[in-house]
Amino acid sequence: MLQFIIRRSVGAVVTLFLIGAATFFLFVAAPSDYASLACGKDCSPARLEDIRHALGLDQPLAQQFFEFMSGIVAGRDFPEGNCPAPCLGRSFYYGDNVTSIIMDRFPLTISLTVGALVVFLVVGIGAGMLAAYRRGTMVDKAATGASMVLSSFQIYFLGPIVLLIFVYSTGWVEDPKYVPFTDSPTGWLAGLWIPMAVMATIFTGQYTRMARSSMIEQLQEEHVRTARAKGMGKKYVFFRYAWRGSLIPIVTILGIDLSSLLGGGVVTELTFSLQGIGRLAVDGAVQKDLPLTMGVMLVGAFCILLLNILVDIAYAWIDPRVRLS
Repeated sequence: MLQFIIRRSVGAVVTLFLIGAATFFLFVAAPSDYASLACGKDCSPARLEDIRHALGLDQPLAQQFFEFMSGIVAGRDFPEGNCPAPCLGRSFYYGDNVTSIIMDRFPLTISLTVGALVVFLVVGIGAGMLAAYRRGTMVDKAATGASMVLSSFQIYFLGPIVLLIFVYSTGWVEDPKYVPFTDSPTGWLAGLWIPMAVMATIFTGQYTRMARSSMIEQLQEEHVRTARAKGMGKKYVFFRYAWRGSLIPIVTILGIDLSSLLGGGVVTELTFSLQGIGRLAVDGAVQKDLPLTMGVMLVGAFCILLLNILVDIAYAWIDPRVRLS
């Protein structure tokens, strides 16, 4: 298992380096004037030249790339001060280190994403397993029907409806807001449970159907039928022999859905007016803040790679053949 984790980690580092290189050349080497965006509208030629020198744009492109990549590892020095590692540059719009800005918004986004992930995995897989266990009954039909309905919703449609019902019309709950978990766990949950539930809704139906079909398929396997033929109880066979094998396709789909999960976080933050990484990405695009946009892209790529490593580890734990291959 350790060698498997090392291989996946090394592959993730190489992938992250390639993403960083692609991001750099996509933005910095583009025809648009990087320094003009930082200088603003009323920019004198002397001021523009100072900014070009401060950003290192008067150096060869290879040197700029080296400083950008080395800054992530060792930090960089700017006229405004030192940018500690991992340095992703300085924001034109906010006038601060991109890393600091992202880290201020990161707890909200990770709370929203992980919370929604836990909700739709627990509810979706649980409902799917229950439907497979009670196959053909009203429980199965209700779970299948509900999954079809939930899959048809979208965040930008369901979010305003939930706000209208629970916040604006009835006043049962307050507007969603972020309270640090370390300050108040109950306040954290009370402020984010609606966005988490809405974000999880669009994934729950898919995982309910996936868990149900995977479990039904596992129950038809020879080793499961053999266990039943030996007189083992239905519940014992269900949880001892079939449950673990049914998780393999679910984990596979989860690895593919991670990017969609982060994308759903962007839409959720905009829908509920939450100041997270998604809102930051939109602000960077609107303000043409290239360092901020590049930083958000790299952090997003890092999160997806990290989550994929965790999914690979879970996959290897469920199916030992993955480790051997």
